[in-house]
Amino acid sequence: MSESNVTFSEAEALEFHSRGRPGKIEIIASKPMATQRDLSLAYSPGVAVPVRAIADDPGKAYDLTAKGNLVAVISNGTAILGLGNLGALASKPVMEGKAVLFKRFADVDSIDIEVATEDAQRFIEAVELLEPSFGGINLEDIAAPDCFVIEQTLRERMNIPVFHDDQHGTAIITAAGLINACHLTGREFGQIRVVVNGAGAAAIACTELIKAMGVKGDHVIMCDRKGVIHKDRTDLDQWKSAHAVETDKRTLEEALVGADVFLGLSAAGALKPEMVRKMAKEPIIFAMANPDPEIWPPDAKEVRPDAIIATGRSDFPNQVNNVLGFPFIFRGALDVRATRINEEMKIAAAEALAELAREPVPEEVAAAYGGRSQSFGHDYIIPAPFDPRLMEVVASAVAEAAVKTGVSLKPITDFDAYRTKLRARQNPTVSVLSLAYETAKARPKRVLFAEGEEPNVLRAAIAFKEAGYGTPVLVGREETYDLLREHGVENPKEYEVLNSRNSPLVGRAVDFIYKKHQRHGMLRREVERLVNQDRNYFASAMLALGEADAMITGTTRPFSQSLRQIRVVIDDEPGATPFGVSVVVSRHQTVLIADTAVTERPDAEQLAAIALRSAGFARRMGLEPRIAFISYTTFGNPPGVHIEELRGAVKLLDGIKCDFEYEGEMGPDVALNYDMQRRFYPFSRLSGAANVLVMPGLQSASLSSKLLRELGGESILGPYILGLDMPVQIAPMTASASDLVTLAVLAALGARERPKG
Repeated sequence: MSESNVTFSEAEALEFHSRGRPGKIEIIASKPMATQRDLSLAYSPGVAVPVRAIADDPGKAYDLTAKGNLVAVISNGTAILGLGNLGALASKPVMEGKAVLFKRFADVDSIDIEVATEDAQRFIEAVELLEPSFGGINLEDIAAPDCFVIEQTLRERMNIPVFHDDQHGTAIITAAGLINACHLTGREFGQIRVVVNGAGAAAIACTELIKAMGVKGDHVIMCDRKGVIHKDRTDLDQWKSAHAVETDKRTLEEALVGADVFLGLSAAGALKPEMVRKMAKEPIIFAMANPDPEIWPPDAKEVRPDAIIATGRSDFPNQVNNVLGFPFIFRGALDVRATRINEEMKIAAAEALAELAREPVPEEVAAAYGGRSQSFGHDYIIPAPFDPRLMEVVASAVAEAAVKTGVSLKPITDFDAYRTKLRARQNPTVSVLSLAYETAKARPKRVLFAEGEEPNVLRAAIAFKEAGYGTPVLVGREETYDLLREHGVENPKEYEVLNSRNSPLVGRAVDFIYKKHQRHGMLRREVERLVNQDRNYFASAMLALGEADAMITGTTRPFSQSLRQIRVVIDDEPGATPFGVSVVVSRHQTVLIADTAVTERPDAEQLAAIALRSAGFARRMGLEPRIAFISYTTFGNPPGVHIEELRGAVKLLDGIKCDFEYEGEMGPDVALNYDMQRRFYPFSRLSGAANVLVMPGLQSASLSSKLLRELGGESILGPYILGLDMPVQIAPMTASASDLVTLAVLAALGARERPKG
């Protein structure tokens, strides 16, 4: 149940998967491979040493190879999402995607394996032979009933965790929501009456799990396409018959009369409003058909305002999303070298999720809901997918359950230390950037796309609009509508296009800029020419005049030229000089580099101002700022002649009682290596490696970020402009459509709320 309501064109999806290196994953060496000695250690003859060690003690494979953090995502493509049996090869994009989610959410390495057989026994034999390679097996998109046979047999034969996420992932998240729905309505698991509509893999797993958690077997009625699964039916396989009950009810409608809970894992529209009306007081409805639920929440609420409703969609409250479960379940299982994922571990995961939803919601999660105060209640019974606490809470609960039930080969004794280690695996910036998209949907803005006829810009504007992030306003000509149609837009007139030659707003733009510069040597006809011929001037004026909330540009000209044009129209923030911050995002850490865009040789006051504003930006990125003023010299060694401005900036900050750590001057090797700081510079005021690097000049900052972009293999975002009075972002000329969408979202988040009316 992990799909969302985000929309996009087929062309965009194909371009995303094909650009650059095809696909979504690659293998990267985790050890240096630069010299002959490195290669000798990695392969022959050095590799012989760990080979012998593992031969003597197989458990050493977890210490000497990647096995202990490696999961295989395996499918035969017989039930791909909602698309059906399209074959093993067609399932590969989905399995790669699952591998990406493992890495993104829980730092679990994952390899996708597509097995070209629909014979369950051959599939079992193929997977069974892979045990030496992996620490766990995630089965995916395998049709029932084969999925039951395959998982059960592999669990019996293999000594590593085997987990069919389509079954158990959905079941765990559903159980977590059901725990909290019962809590809110004063129900006990042993008392509730449940109707399950659907008898596939996920439905049966949900039923089995809630029964294991205390729901009475004769209180659960399961329905398939033919109606109620009852004892008198003769057409049931062994998995359905296990849930057959003695009852005179024969239809879903009859079963739902007086029922407390509806669990839907069936088809869109299966649950009718008149059925909901006959359910018990405060009915609990999990309508999880994908992509459209068994009943739309507003329709259910219309007949039963007291209902608690969950779906598989992100555009309604209480999304049942498998990504809340499987990454963290495997994280915990791998960390204690579990031999299986048992019922106790699944129940522990469900209970941990339920408990987390009852905790106060962090500010960054609340921001994803438009800044509304999110708290436990009818519309918040399941944690948000980007809650930064998920890995710590769920993985530790799973690991602890594994240890208690004796399926752990490497028991953890200090779970407080383990939870600290889990927190260290996370990069908070990744969650913040993900939450930015959710916030944009909750608070959509009007964003000007200044280069509205460029293909990448058009694709970005279409994606921005269709994803619900806001309203794109394209600055272009009349032919922009034709270009939109060429990009697959059925009704181009739904898009707003401002023509800087003939828009009725041109006069206002000219008046605004002329009034601003008429006493500074600029003639009115010069302003008219600028507005008519250069879209940056016109778009900036539209932003300043309140016709939009934010603006992006940059794909058709150098960064410095775009910024210079924008600053003719948009003022700097009071007392500020604009500067650029580039964000270097790696798996476990984020480092900000400033100023990468504007001031060639900042003085002490400017450097201090950059540090102050970068600290605020770092906090918005989920970081507690530790700022280092970077130089070629570290605390005067070697002696230098261009370090006084850096020292002056430190003195200025000393005088204003900053609420963040800062230090300098120091080389980047010292700033980013806390062990070196403690060993050689124990007087340093930093409590860890620096995460904000304030460079001594534009050359060093820009060169550093660009070298990292091209050679370092890290993700470099930005530069983001800080210090302008209005939210404008300037994209690199090489920006892709996806990059532009991200910039537009971040620009929109910087917009001030406009007065209503």
